[in-house]
Amino acid sequence: MARNGRLLAGFVFGAATVLAVQFGTGVVTAPPVAVVGTALPVAAVVPPAPVAPAPAPTPAPASTTPAAPAAQTTAAPPPQPRGTVRLPGGGTAALVRKDLGPSGELPIPADLGQATWWGAALDAASGASVFAGHVNWRGATGPFAELWTDRIGAEVTIVDSAGKTWRYRVSQLVTVHKDDLPARADDLFGQSGPHRVVLVTCGGRWVGGSDGYEENRVVIADPT
Repeated sequence: MARNGRLLAGFVFGAATVLAVQFGTGVVTAPPVAVVGTALPVAAVVPPAPVAPAPAPTPAPASTTPAAPAAQTTAAPPPQPRGTVRLPGGGTAALVRKDLGPSGELPIPADLGQATWWGAALDAASGASVFAGHVNWRGATGPFAELWTDRIGAEVTIVDSAGKTWRYRVSQLVTVHKDDLPARADDLFGQSGPHRVVLVTCGGRWVGGSDGYEENRVVIADPT
């Protein structure tokens, strides 16, 4: 979400251009060359002496020792800091606890690298822990921009302030027009039903004004 007075703003997608280059192949054929020689008398032709055939090479014995596989190294991801949420693609945001505004709106984070946390605690038996993050701000892309490309089954991890890790699995991907969001707020962000994490940002078409972008992206993840 771009920073504005309303819940969330959005994400600008770029387009990648791919240039395909096709190479051709050809065959060059040299013209025939005439060979001119002088015929020799029959008596001058002496048959060559027979040449003994060369012995066939002896094949080398096959090796019975398998070749050692090439060593592969994979860089381990950096440890996740305390008090953060990490999305499936690696985007990480610091969690900041907030209360709802006077009109019931969810406050937006003060920084691109933060996510507002409202609702249930991580150890709650029911209710949604709602994390809202910027999609971009002042030309920089926020970590929550990847909500638009996340997939069902991907993992979300949260490390609380005490250092405990909580793991969740993405179960729903929802795109909601901002005009339709109030009618779905209880369903998506309510404090009833099984405990879950709800990640939300903005995107879609830029409309400006207090809305910024016209849609919200909501990703729901269940405890594993």
